Amino acid sequence: MFKRKIYDKLLQWKKDSDGKTALLIEGARRIGKSTIVESFGRNEYKSYIIIDFSIVSKNIRELFEDISDLNYLFLQLQLQYKVDLYERESLIIFDEVQLCPRARQAIKSLVKDHRYDYIETGSLISIKKNVQDILIPSEERKLNMYPMDYEEFLWALNDETTIPLIHKLFDSQKPFGEEINRKLMRDFRLYMLVGGMPQAVDEYIKTNNFRKVDDVKRDILNLYEDDFKKIDATGKISMLFDAIPAQLNKNASRYQVSSVLTNNRADNTLELIAELKDSKTVLVSYHANDPSAGMSTNKDLTRFKLFLCDTGLFTTLMFKDKDFTENIIYEKLLNDKLGTNLGYLYENVVAQLLTCNGNELFYYTFFNESSRHNYEIDFLIAKKNKVCPIEVKSSGYKTHKSLDEFSIKFSNRILQKYLVYTKDFSKDKDILCLPAYMISFL
Repeated sequence: MFKRKIYDKLLQWKKDSDGKTALLIEGARRIGKSTIVESFGRNEYKSYIIIDFSIVSKNIRELFEDISDLNYLFLQLQLQYKVDLYERESLIIFDEVQLCPRARQAIKSLVKDHRYDYIETGSLISIKKNVQDILIPSEERKLNMYPMDYEEFLWALNDETTIPLIHKLFDSQKPFGEEINRKLMRDFRLYMLVGGMPQAVDEYIKTNNFRKVDDVKRDILNLYEDDFKKIDATGKISMLFDAIPAQLNKNASRYQVSSVLTNNRADNTLELIAELKDSKTVLVSYHANDPSAGMSTNKDLTRFKLFLCDTGLFTTLMFKDKDFTENIIYEKLLNDKLGTNLGYLYENVVAQLLTCNGNELFYYTFFNESSRHNYEIDFLIAKKNKVCPIEVKSSGYKTHKSLDEFSIKFSNRILQKYLVYTKDFSKDKDILCLPAYMISFL
C-alpha cells in the first residue's frame, strides 16, 4: 500500500471526534479510498469490519432497512463477517456507501449509539438518485480524497528527499541551477504522464512500461464512462467528459458546451455539469466575475473550464481513440519536446495540485479597451484578504502580459503574482517565476 497524506487526517478525525461523528470520504473511483481506510482500520483499531456494498449479500443489505434493534444488527454483522466488535475499539466501514442509501441514513442512529466508529467511502455520493428518499445524517464529517499528488508519487518511488529540498529552496527563493532544474522537470513530467491513480503508479513501478500504464488508465477511463451512463443514459455527460482535452486545446475563455451538445437547455447544462462535478472525476474552474478574496460569492456558474482530476488520465484521454503506438505524447513530454499546442497539460496539472492543496479553482478574463485585446489569468487563489494570480506557460518563456494588465487593473487586491513555467526559479520584478514542480507549495 502506498503512503498517503490523508492517513494523518484520519488519525486527527479519530482523536478529535471520539465517535461523535462518522467520516465520509468522497472521491473518484480507483483513487485508493478503500485501501487506505481498510489499512487504517487494521492499524488503529482492535478490530474492524468492512462492508463493501458493491458485492454485499442481500441479507446484509436488508439489515439496514430496519435499525430499531441495534443489538441485532451488530450481532448479525459479527456473525456474517466472523469478526468480534469491541466497544469504542472497533471500526465499521461502509465501502461504496452510495450503493446502499439506507446504510448512510442509519449513520445518525449508529453514531448516537456510540459503541463503534464509522467511516463511509464512496463516489457519486451526491448524485440525485443516491440521496433521494433518505435523510442525510448531520453527523457526517466530509473529507475529499484525490489522486496521489506529486509528493505522494515520489514517496511511491522511494524518494522522500526531493520535495523537502525543493520546499526549502522555494522558501528561500533561490534557484537550483539549470542543470538540476532540467532533471527535476523531467521527474515532474514523469508524474504528469503516469499520474496519481494508484493502479497506474503500481503498474509503472512493476513494469517500467508506459504501454502497460496506459492500458491501466484506459481501463479506469472506461470505468468512468460506464458510471456516466448510469447517471445519464442520454450520453451527454460522457460527451462533455470526452471533450475536455479538445475544449482546453481551443484556448477559449470558457468550456463551449454548445459545440459539444447542440440545442441543450441552459438549466439542463447546469445540472449535467453539477453531476459531472459530483462524480469527482473532473475539476471545475469557474470564472470569477469580481476577483477578490470572496470569489466563491461571485463565481459565474455559466462560465467555467473543466479539467480532469488526474493529469495522467488526461494524457490518455487526449489519445483515447488511437492505439498506444500512435501516441507519441509520452516520448515528447518526457523529453521536453512538447509542442506549444499541448501546453494545456500543464494547466491540468496545476489545477490538480492546487485542488489537492484545498484551493477552489477560479480564473478571470477581461478586455482592455485601449489595446483592444482580451486577457486571461489562468488561475486565481485567495490568500488572506487578497488574491494571487497565476499564469501558466508550457515553456520557459517569461512573457506575462496578462499578469501585467491584471496588475494595472487590480493592483490593490494582489498579494503575490506567479508565473508557472519550465525553467529554474527566478524573479521578474515583483513576479515569482516558478518551475511547475513548485506549484504544490502555493
